[in-house]
Amino acid sequence: MTEDARSKARMGRRRFLTYLVAAPTVTVAARWGLGGEAAEAVPSPPRPSELYDVGDFYKNACEPTKNMVLLEVSEQGEASLWLHRMEVGQGITTACAMLVAEELNLPLSKVHVPLRDADPALLFNQLTGGSTAMRTVYGPIRQAAAEARARMVAAAARQWDISVGQLTTRDGLVAAPDGRTATYGSLAAAAADPGLSLTGVKTKSAAEFSVIGKPAGRIDARKMVTGQFHYTLDLDVIPGAKPCLVHRAPTIQGTPKRLRNDAEVRAMPGVIDIAVIESGVAILADTFGQAWDAKKALRVDWNPGTVDGLSNDDIFAKLEAATVPLAVPDGLVDTIDAEFRFAPVSHAPLESNTAVADVRADRAEIWSGLQTPIFAQQVIAEDLGLPQDAVKVHVVQSGGAFGRRLFHDGAMEAARASKAFGRPVKLMWTRTDDMRHGRMRGPSFHRVRATVAGGQVASYEHRITETKTDFSHGIGELITAKLSGGAGNYTYAQSFFNLMVECPYNFGAVTEVLHEPEDIHLNTASWRSVYSAMVRGAEELVVDQIAAKLGKDAHMFRREYLKHDDARAVLDKVATEGGWGRKMPSGHAQGIALHVEHRSSCAFLVEMDATDPRRPRVYRATIAADVGRPINPLGIEAQMISGLTDGISTTLRAGLHIKDGLPLEGSYSQSHFARQKDSPREVKVFVMPPSREEPGGVGELPVPAAVGAIACAYARATGTWPRHFPINFDVDFNPFPPN
Repeated sequence: MTEDARSKARMGRRRFLTYLVAAPTVTVAARWGLGGEAAEAVPSPPRPSELYDVGDFYKNACEPTKNMVLLEVSEQGEASLWLHRMEVGQGITTACAMLVAEELNLPLSKVHVPLRDADPALLFNQLTGGSTAMRTVYGPIRQAAAEARARMVAAAARQWDISVGQLTTRDGLVAAPDGRTATYGSLAAAAADPGLSLTGVKTKSAAEFSVIGKPAGRIDARKMVTGQFHYTLDLDVIPGAKPCLVHRAPTIQGTPKRLRNDAEVRAMPGVIDIAVIESGVAILADTFGQAWDAKKALRVDWNPGTVDGLSNDDIFAKLEAATVPLAVPDGLVDTIDAEFRFAPVSHAPLESNTAVADVRADRAEIWSGLQTPIFAQQVIAEDLGLPQDAVKVHVVQSGGAFGRRLFHDGAMEAARASKAFGRPVKLMWTRTDDMRHGRMRGPSFHRVRATVAGGQVASYEHRITETKTDFSHGIGELITAKLSGGAGNYTYAQSFFNLMVECPYNFGAVTEVLHEPEDIHLNTASWRSVYSAMVRGAEELVVDQIAAKLGKDAHMFRREYLKHDDARAVLDKVATEGGWGRKMPSGHAQGIALHVEHRSSCAFLVEMDATDPRRPRVYRATIAADVGRPINPLGIEAQMISGLTDGISTTLRAGLHIKDGLPLEGSYSQSHFARQKDSPREVKVFVMPPSREEPGGVGELPVPAAVGAIACAYARATGTWPRHFPINFDVDFNPFPPN
């Protein structure tokens, strides 16, 4: 078929939105919508009490390009889904492989999920964040796989001169009633024929699922545990790419002013070159060790940073002063008042910022872990003075993110260094770089009041003042494009806050307001759960106080006031399975809390030993999650446990002490993130049966409930209501030198 004939065929079908990029070779590539009138899955309607949330917002933004799923079936009978989301350890490549295996009737072991390069044609549909990945790709990927299966059947039917309705598929082959079979690999070339006639392509019903909803091990697990997995710095993609480190300022966002001993450093063993770039001084060497030695030896005069001279106490004083006072109560109601401080927290992904870059006069090529690759491509191209289509950006699976890789600063630095050196580079941030100069969840101050009248909660007011969360990584652009009214980062933040944060209780008049002062400029980013870990963590602690004031059991009080039945179900599940209310030894206590967001809900019941309030330990946890349609229960379980770990860390010990414009913490040992010894001896996770046809979000869901349950357990065990988080926040280490 000629290209002209192909174009006419596409135009002649109302929903023919696929480019058969490999036809008529041995692969078939489908961009969802192929062949005939494909039946779309009917989404579950939101519950009456549900807010329009960030996932709904992002799904709407993806609508124009949702069909652009790229799925290939090779002559070996294996499928490759070029995923336009980023895998950072949350398990979406496995979940998406399960969707393909389900609809294609192919063994999971034969499904591969490489990550897709930055593709501007996707518009907003290549952003990973906000627990939106599975919510946005669930329907389109299944439809593409169902389309590919239909093409295999149609190709076999034409080859055997038999009706499509007589054929079945299983384990990667098409079977006829007379016993004949053909593998997908043998049919791939014929299935790629754009003239193949398809009718009534439909995805499976839930009753037909044999893969979706069943526990599955991660498809990348073996490579990870055997050291075969390739992260960015493992890639050998550009001959001659040399190790590169950046010497950074002694305060946040400081910039280089003058080099004092560059000639001396250039003469050091293995040093190839030194170049001043916007964020510091790039050092190129034969090995990272030699670059490190040069980094330590380099002497630089620096321009001021953005928070020079400020420390945590100064920042909190500014935040508190900026928080609008609560009104004086009228005396007819009882009040529960509370104020909270949440310290800044590093994202601290296990893999620090890394990138490989090769910048030439007329083009550039970059490899890095990027949650917003299209935006990164746009900004880097502009910075290099190149057209966007001259900059190729490869997305690499990364070792953790938690919101950190929404920003492309590592890739930008690598590009600038490569341009300055005139040769390819392999750039790495040191752990200290990542802790001190990387992104963080900004500190926040909270002022809360609940009023009680006639034995009922009459109102709940929560005022949050936080250092500005930076949304200049593409999400702000998305909000600007999709929401009208207002301008500037404040609007981004308030809009995002409104799309994420919801009080799940019927507490009468509820007011939750975010404010961001303009005069504190930290390196911030959305940290796992963004605002909810702090807002809902504090709220759950106040809920316990309200229950105590009313003389009610904390579990029963919550279930009485909850808006959502599925939240009530997960709450009851942990109360039953965790033995809520049983007698505990002195200094021990249970804590219970829940969270509702992303069309999902979860509850945590933890048990804590706080006989030494300075060394509390969570030793048992019971968790229940309702995530709508579970894709991979094992993946959901892993997310819940990791959320528990984040909750233990940031509630009890982990945070950043900013002193004189720089965090003191420079390593995992200093930031006090939870270790194996801090993990509960016993954790039970219950994934609830499907409560709706579509999946909800999972990645950020568990952290707020974990924070709330741990804080409540500490309060019960010690008899004190914690107000500052982390609760035990000592500088019990010798800080590294500032640079």
